[in-house]
Formats: sequence, structure tokens, C-alpha cells
Amino acid sequence: MIKITNGIARHPLHRMKHPINFSLDTGEHIAIVGPNGGGKSELVNTLIGKYPLLMNEVEYDFTPRTSTMAFENIRYMAFRDTYGDTAEGSYYYQQRWNSQDADIYPTVAELLPEGGNPEMRSKLYKLFGIEDLLAKTSILLSSGEMRKFHLTKALIGNPRVLILDNPFIGLDADTRIQLRLLLKELINESDLQLILVLSKTEDIPEFITHVVHVEQMTCSPKQTLEEYQKNLQAQPIYMLDKEKEKSLLDLPVRTDDMKANCIVNLHNVSIQYGSRTILKSLDWTVHNGERWALSGENGAGKSTLLSLICADNPQSYACDISLFDRKRGTGESIWEIKKHIGYVSPEMHRAYLKNLPAIDIVASGLHDTIGLYRRTLPEQQEMCRWWMNIFNIAHLAERDFLTLSSGEQRLCLLARAFVKDPQLLILDEPLHGLDNRNGQMVKDIINTFCRRPGKTLIMVSHYEEELPSCITHRLHLKKHS
Repeated sequence: MIKITNGIARHPLHRMKHPINFSLDTGEHIAIVGPNGGGKSELVNTLIGKYPLLMNEVEYDFTPRTSTMAFENIRYMAFRDTYGDTAEGSYYYQQRWNSQDADIYPTVAELLPEGGNPEMRSKLYKLFGIEDLLAKTSILLSSGEMRKFHLTKALIGNPRVLILDNPFIGLDADTRIQLRLLLKELINESDLQLILVLSKTEDIPEFITHVVHVEQMTCSPKQTLEEYQKNLQAQPIYMLDKEKEKSLLDLPVRTDDMKANCIVNLHNVSIQYGSRTILKSLDWTVHNGERWALSGENGAGKSTLLSLICADNPQSYACDISLFDRKRGTGESIWEIKKHIGYVSPEMHRAYLKNLPAIDIVASGLHDTIGLYRRTLPEQQEMCRWWMNIFNIAHLAERDFLTLSSGEQRLCLLARAFVKDPQLLILDEPLHGLDNRNGQMVKDIINTFCRRPGKTLIMVSHYEEELPSCITHRLHLKKHS
């Protein structure tokens, strides 16, 4: 099906450490696994022909299909696709909540390809609830709905080979189970072959036949799933270095912290877009020092709720909201509130399309901007490097953000959220795309950070095991019909 023999990319920036030897044979379904920044995306981009090779080009044989062209037989859903097309040059952070901008974007119905197998289309629409999304413009989709849309778009085209980058992240538990079952059904009933790029080894489905491990820009030989699982190393239960743990706990208390008992108070809050109700008569109070887990199915309004707290949603000023014991709209500036909040989200990851050095991405958290528009002082630079070291990315400080892997980008955005030592930490699906070790490390950092006095946490995750042990309270949102 696909074969690379001693493959070396023409462009030096896209070369692996050793020549690539890879094959996808008939009937195989492969999981490509490995740590963040290990080279998984470079391997996939070579497989699909994006990176031309020096001598031995990629060999394709899509029998029994008549077309021999890779672009007609292979569909690739990249990690970035799950947040929205990077070609959306006009996209800006907060745009999703500015409903007046929706008219300039196409609807989901307009973006889905015509034709294909009607039975397959019906199954996908039912699994992902696409009927309810058809009339929505793409800009208004939640991060979870965006994933469902891109998965539907990839599968409708009846590809011979489907490559999915972390297809299960950001989906609620029921949808993850149903997607596994659907993929299993597809490969049993058709000639479809799958390549899944996975950050977490526990996400490998049982229908995978072989595993290719990629680490330190080296593609290891293909092995059976059974062989791979037999040699799998146990995951360490604690990943934060003890010295880093101590330095976190020893951070001085901020002298400009707001003295407040009630950090967040929402009274009878309702949010509507046209005829669609997102939040209805919600009352919620978060007290100083509490650590909340926020859950709910895709499209239930979790990110919308957080956008109200962060004043990123224009409707927040029409709602009865108090932050840090101050009622919204009584004279405080947005920036006065934001400087006490550290925030990361899928929307933020999507908005960072500027190729700035990684340290500038972290520094932008000091000013609550998307991009860096002020020169950072030497002591601020030092603080940025300190936090990058905590997240094990100090060596990436001068690397351009868009050249980093999706997992490395996520660690940069996490360092950005922590860099000002905020009173309120809002983490919307913070472990997206992180490998097992980095995911555990981030959990350890969150737990350690929250051991300090006056720290409040709100965290969203669809994986129960991603939640840190410091969680004290829970709020579950239900989707309105």
C-alpha cells in the first residue's frame, strides 16, 4: 500500500535522524506512537508525499482502486484540523463568541463534500449529531464539535487509507466509544486501512495490528501490537522533579493579589445564539481555594462558560457575574481582572498562528495578549525561562512556535498560563496532544501549584484520569436541545 525504503527528505529541516524504512501492507492498521516532538508528524508528512525524498520516492499501490494518486486515496486529519483550518487567515481569538462575524463563514452543510456512500453518511451523522450542526457556521462550532465535523468530512470521502492524528482527544466518553466501534466496523466491511497517530498509548484500539514507535527523530521498525504491548514500560506515577516541586512551593506570594472570598459568582446566567440555548439560568459560585472540574458532553457550553469568566464573550456584560468579589460592569477594566487569571484553551491554541519564538509566546501571558506587542524586561524574560524550565521546554525558547510539535506548542501555552503566578487558573482541556509522561508532569505541576495558599482552579477534561488529585468540586453541564 505505502512503502518507503531508506527515505531521506530533500529539505534538511524535515529530515529524520536516520533514513525512514516503513511499510503499510494490505490488511494492516498501524498506530504511530512516541513522545511529543519525537518526529511522528514528520513521518506522516513524508508518507503522504508532503516532504519529497532525495532518491527513493514513496511507493504507492492502492489496489483494487483504479487511481494511483496519493491525494485521491489518502485522507489525513492533522492535529491542527481539529481546531479549525489554519488557512482561516481572518480568524482571531474570541471570534467564536462574536456572533455578528458568523455570516462571513460557510455553514457545516456547505463544507461537507457531496456524494459518497449514503449509508456511511447516515451513520456518521447519527454518531456525531451532525444534523444539529448542519446550519451552524464553522466558526461557531465548539472544539469538540469541530473534531466531529472533521472526522465526518474525512470519512465521507471513502478513502483507501485514513490517517487520523489523535482522533479521540476532545471527544466526550460516549462518542469516543462509538467512534472506536464505527472505525472497527468500517475496516471489517470495506477496504479502508487506518493509520492512527497517538500521543497516549492507552488510546490504541484493539483493531490496530501493528505499531511504529517514533522517538528522537528516529522511526523504529514496525512490530505487532502484541509485541509492542509486551515490551511497554510502566508509566511513572510522578514526573515532576523534586527540585522543581520545591521551587514551585517556594514561590513568593504575589503582593498585588486581590483579597476576595468569592472568586467567581454567576447568577441566573443564560446564553443564546439565535434559537440555540447554550446556558440556561445557571447559578455557580467558586470560592477562594476551591478546585473545580467542569464536565459535560461536546457542545454543552463549557468553553462558553469559561469565556464569560474571562470577559472574552461580548454577552458577559449582559449577565449577572461577579469576579473577585466585584460585580462585572461596575468600573473595573477587563485587563485589571485578566491579570489575576491564567488561561489556556483549544480556542487559544487555534489563534496562535504567528511564528514567534516560543519564549515570546510564554511572555505574551504577562500582558494577556495573543502575540507579543511589548518588549519584555530582563526580569520578565528570566521568569519566562523559569516557567519553561518547569515544563521541560527551556531548550525550545528560541525555536519558532509553528515549527514545534502540537504537544510542544501546548506546553508553551501552559507555561504562558502560569507565567504570572495567577490567583485563578482556568485550564480548558490542557492535556490535549500530550504524551503519557508530559501529561503526568502537567498534572503534577497543577497539583503542586494548587498546594499554595489562595490558588483557585477550574479545569475541563473529557478524560477522568486527566484530572489532578487536588480537585475538590465538580460541575456537570447538560446540552440543551
